[in-house]
Amino acid sequence: MKQFLGSLLVGVLVGLAVGLFIGWEQYPVEYTNSSLEALDPYYKQQYTIMVAEGYQVDHDINTALNRLQVLGEDNLFEYVRDLTQQFISQSNVPAIPPMVALAEALGIDLGPVMDIYRVTPVPSPTPAVSQ
Repeated sequence: MKQFLGSLLVGVLVGLAVGLFIGWEQYPVEYTNSSLEALDPYYKQQYTIMVAEGYQVDHDINTALNRLQVLGEDNLFEYVRDLTQQFISQSNVPAIPPMVALAEALGIDLGPVMDIYRVTPVPSPTPAVSQ
């Protein structure tokens, strides 16, 4: 009986080791053509920041909205507002200006906190007139 249990235990352990090796090393799962809805929340945030940075470059709000719709969020305006507020509360400085610009373009008002991070255009210097 002891020999049977010992053999059974060794067989289970060898089978488990071989199964893990085949599943993780030889034939791991490879996801292809997954939708952006399946992204981890961290990567959804990173994607949203990239969309906001793209908006800062081209100022095309329709393109930004089209890019955000693929995330599958129920309400994009609430999503952008909540994410912007989260970045402000966490002092995630690199992400704040593009997110504030995107929120402002979407008509989202975050109150006086938004004024601090709003990107204001700097007037160009006027050339001196010689007399």
